[in-house]
Amino acid sequence: MKINKRHLTYCSNIHPGERWEDVFLALKNNIPAIKKTLSADGPFGVGLRLSNEAAEDIQGENLESFKRWLQEEDLYVFTMNGFPFGGFHGKVVKDKVYSPDWTTLSRLTYTTKLFDILATLLPKNMDGGISTSPISYKAWFENDQDRERASKAGAHHMARVAHHLVKIKEQTGKSMHLDIEPEPDCLIENTAEMVSFFNHQMLPEGIAYLSKQAGMSKAQAEDAIREHIQLCYDICHFAVAYEKPGEVIDTMKKEGIRIGKIQVSAALKAQFNGNENDQPVIDAFAAFDESTYLHQVKEKKIDGSIRSYPDLREGLEAFDGSAKEWRTHFHVPIFLEEYGVLQSTRSDIEEVASMLSKKGISNHLEVETYTWGVLPKDMQTDIQTSILRELQWFKGILKH
Repeated sequence: MKINKRHLTYCSNIHPGERWEDVFLALKNNIPAIKKTLSADGPFGVGLRLSNEAAEDIQGENLESFKRWLQEEDLYVFTMNGFPFGGFHGKVVKDKVYSPDWTTLSRLTYTTKLFDILATLLPKNMDGGISTSPISYKAWFENDQDRERASKAGAHHMARVAHHLVKIKEQTGKSMHLDIEPEPDCLIENTAEMVSFFNHQMLPEGIAYLSKQAGMSKAQAEDAIREHIQLCYDICHFAVAYEKPGEVIDTMKKEGIRIGKIQVSAALKAQFNGNENDQPVIDAFAAFDESTYLHQVKEKKIDGSIRSYPDLREGLEAFDGSAKEWRTHFHVPIFLEEYGVLQSTRSDIEEVASMLSKKGISNHLEVETYTWGVLPKDMQTDIQTSILRELQWFKGILKH
């Protein structure tokens, strides 16, 4: 749905399903009812997530059938989630979510396939975006030199995506962008690493590739990279890094890095006192320790330094009472601010919402709470109720 000239939806990675048949069934069972409640008199946007298997299945008549269904239901697709390549529900995902990474042709092929699908579905006079993984996972590389080589390989493959998008725009007039999504413990996990990657790898690799393959001048190639390679600002991820929304947005604007999509999400956090009152906080965090997804922990010390734990379990086992604050990568419902003795980073969402018009940032807004099935049992509700409550809450604060 459109609010103040921006498109707001939720990411369909909340629905289990890796085959197109299962994805389509989940969409049909949920989206028309959600639209009826939130946007009965106007079109409703879909944030589509397709695994590689589903992207293969949707080709041909399945894609045309889906396009007809969208038209019949007054729906449209403007954004896709191309981060998870394979299975995302009902199995251990953990660091497998980053595989295959951007050093591989498999990731390149998958992503261009998704853009071909989006080009078919995207309405005219509307930009489209696909969020993607931040190159790779740091722990997979032994040293900084290996990480540097991986980043360069990823930039080269993304340059090939940019070239693909240049050709699509020439043929269709549709502008689309690949939106890199920084995440804790990945090769790009914060503002500084995004800026460094973009300036020192993405632009040099992209300009060289487009100059050679598309015959562009350096200025034309740089413009193309800036149009087609952008940032996915996942509010949860940057909050876990203790970054302030205004500073993130101002830095990206200063560096000329566009924000293609804002993923509206919240992380868990809590303060520590260094006494017996800390044990109930640790016990509360332990209730969120589950086996499906990675829940990286960033621990702030009293001196302001940050210690990282690859998952919540490691953080719990290493806790020694010296922490001032914890923030963990667990996407919790965005409409709640407190979870007993724990809190969420909801205030970051409110801050971003207040800046949308003033800062002139992304017109793609996607609520992404995919963890409903692994939340503590007393927090779980049915999917439609959960989605509606999140969208209604965020829609409400956008009006102010």
